Amino acid sequence: MSVHPISRPSAADRAHRLVLGPPEVVQAPELTAAQQQVVEHTGGPLLVVGGPGTGKTLTLAEAATARIAEGMSSESVLVLTFGRRAARAMRRRISARLDRTLGSPMAFTVHGFCLALLQRYGDAEVYGDGLRLLSGSEQEFRVREVLNGTDPASWPEELEQAWSTRAFAAEIRSVLARTRQWGMDPEDLVTAGRITHQDAWVRVGEFFGEYLDVLDAERVMDYEELVMRTRIMLADPEVGDQVRAQFRAIYVDEYAELDPAQTGLLSDLVTPDTTVVAAGDPDQAIFGFRGSLGRGILDFSDSFTTAAGEPAPVLALAQDHRSARAVVAASNRLSRRLPLPRAVPGEVRLALRERSSTRAERGRVEVHTCETAGAEADHIAHLLRRAHLHDELAWNDMAVLVRSGRQSIPTLVRALTAAGVPVTVAGDEIPLAAELAVRPLLLGLQVAVGSLPLTRDDAAALMLSPLGGLDALGLRRLGRVLREAERSELAGAGLPRPSDELLRLALLDPEVLESCPETTEVARARKLGELLRLVGRRVDERAGAAEALWLLWSATSWPQRLADQALAGGDAGRRADRDLDAVCALFDLAARSEEESGRRAVASFVAEVESQQIPNDSSAQEATGQAPLDLRGGRVRVATAHRAKGQQWPLVVVAGVQEGVWPNL
Repeated sequence: MSVHPISRPSAADRAHRLVLGPPEVVQAPELTAAQQQVVEHTGGPLLVVGGPGTGKTLTLAEAATARIAEGMSSESVLVLTFGRRAARAMRRRISARLDRTLGSPMAFTVHGFCLALLQRYGDAEVYGDGLRLLSGSEQEFRVREVLNGTDPASWPEELEQAWSTRAFAAEIRSVLARTRQWGMDPEDLVTAGRITHQDAWVRVGEFFGEYLDVLDAERVMDYEELVMRTRIMLADPEVGDQVRAQFRAIYVDEYAELDPAQTGLLSDLVTPDTTVVAAGDPDQAIFGFRGSLGRGILDFSDSFTTAAGEPAPVLALAQDHRSARAVVAASNRLSRRLPLPRAVPGEVRLALRERSSTRAERGRVEVHTCETAGAEADHIAHLLRRAHLHDELAWNDMAVLVRSGRQSIPTLVRALTAAGVPVTVAGDEIPLAAELAVRPLLLGLQVAVGSLPLTRDDAAALMLSPLGGLDALGLRRLGRVLREAERSELAGAGLPRPSDELLRLALLDPEVLESCPETTEVARARKLGELLRLVGRRVDERAGAAEALWLLWSATSWPQRLADQALAGGDAGRRADRDLDAVCALFDLAARSEEESGRRAVASFVAEVESQQIPNDSSAQEATGQAPLDLRGGRVRVATAHRAKGQQWPLVVVAGVQEGVWPNL
C-alpha cells in the first residue's frame, strides 16, 4: 500500500485557485498563568477545562502557534474542532500569529479529518471524489427506504405496528448511529441480541447490514460510518504508524462534543510521546443527541495516560474574558445546580462553578414572561427595536436563539419581519419542505408525475402560488368563468359543477378551457395546466428531478419577480432573499439525485424532501468544505442553540424558555 502524509495542495493544484494576500500579523495576546501553562505543555496528554469565555480556543491556538514557532513542521500539528466555521477561524487565528513562511497547522472538523485520511490512504475507487456524505435528513430517508423494503412480519411482533412510522425510522437511525459510535459491527449487535435474548436487537443488526449494503451501492456514507472506516484503516499498521508519526502535537477543542467513536479515533492517533491537549466544558454538550460525551469529558484523564502510566493532568481556566459581570454571575448561579459526574480537584470545581469576569461592563440579565407564543414574538420584536433605536446597537449585533428550528423559527421570523426587524436564518435551520417557496414546486412536481392525485384544495393552492400567479379575487373570477362556461354547455339541462372541481379538471386537461372567454385568469390556468403536462412528458422522456424542477421554475415570471424584489431591498427584499436561498437549496438536492430519472425517481425525490423531519445539518457540507457562508450583514440572527455554538453577540434573546423543558438542566 502506498501512503503519503496529509498535506496542503501542491503548487499545481493551486494554479487556478484564488490566492489571498498575506494575513495581518497580530501580536501575542496577554495570557493568564493557567493559559501560559497550557501553551508550554509538551509531551503527553493534558485536559483543559473551563466555562464559556475562559479562552480555551484562544489558548489552543496559541499552543499550536508555539509548537510551529519552535520548529515543529506545520504538517505535524493537528487541530480538531467541532465545525467548519470554527476550523476556518482557527486557521486564520494561527496564520495571523505566524510568519507566513512557517505555514499553518492542519485544522479540521473530525469528519473533515476522517475524509482527508480516507481519501489520502484509502482505495481511490471507494473514497475518491465520487464519495458523498449524507446529511442527517438524507440518512433518515435512506433508513425509511430500506425499512419499506423489508417484510413487516420479519420484525418482532411488538414492533410490527410501529414499522411503518417515521418515529420508528428515527429510532432505528439513532440505534445505528450509537452502534457505530461504540465501534460495533452489525454482527456484533446480532450477537449481543442473541446473548441477551433481545429479538429486536437481532433484527436491527440484520437490518444494519442491509442498510450498509445500500449505502455502498450508492457510494454515500453517513458520519458515523465515516469515522468507523477511518478507525479500521488506522488499524492497519502500515497506515496507522505513518499517521501517528506525522502528527506530533494534537489539540482538540470542544472535547465534550466528541462521541465515543471520535474519542477512540483520537486514541488511535496518539503515542506516549504525542502532545495531546483536549479542552472543553463538562457543562456544555449541545450535541448530546448525537452521542457526544458531555460531562464524560472528565474521563479523559483515565483514557489518556502519561508515559509513566499516570492519569493525564487537569488544568482549569477560571476567568471569563467574554461576558459582562452580571452574565457571569447568572451563569454561575445556574451552573451550581449542575452535578459533576465524578470527584474533581477543588480548583477544577471552583473554575467551573465560580468563574470571574475580567470585563469592566456590568451588563444585565433580564427575564420576561409572556402568556402566548404570539405575545412572546411581539415582545422580542419590541426588545430588538428598542436596542437598535435607543441603545444604537446594530442589527447584526443581536441574536435570537430557539430550541427547535422547525417548530419555532418560521413563526418567529414572520413576526419579526412584520415588525420591521431584519432577520437572517441559515438555510438549513428548518426542513426544506417547510419553506414557503419550496411547497408549490414540490406540489407541482407531484401533480405532474402523478404521484399525488390532484385535489380541489391542491388545484386552488397551485393557482394561488407563484406558479399560477392569481390572488384570491382572481381565483373567484376564474371560478365564475368556469361555471358560466359549463352552464352554457349544459343549456339548462342541469347545474354546473362546483368551481373548485372545474378548476381541478382544467389543470388536468387544459382543453376544457377552450369554451371559456380569454381572460387573464383563464390564460394563467391554461398556462399552468400545459406546464404540468409538459413536465410530465419530459419526465416520461427520462428527465430527472433537477430538469423537471427547472421547467416548473423557469416557465413563469416568478424567478424574475424574486430577483427584482431582492435587489429592491426592504422587507420584501429580505423575503425574496430567503425564498431564493430555499429554491437554490432544493436545486442542489435535486442535482445530487440526478443518477436516476423517470416518474418513479422524481416521485422518490419529492418523498425524500417531504420526509425530512429534521433540518439538513451542515456536518456533511462542513466535512467537505461545502458549507455556505452567510455574507449578509445588518440583520438579527435567528438560530437554534446548536447553530449558535461558538458564536457571540452583544445582545442575545433566548426564546421559548420553559422550566423543565428547555433548557433542560
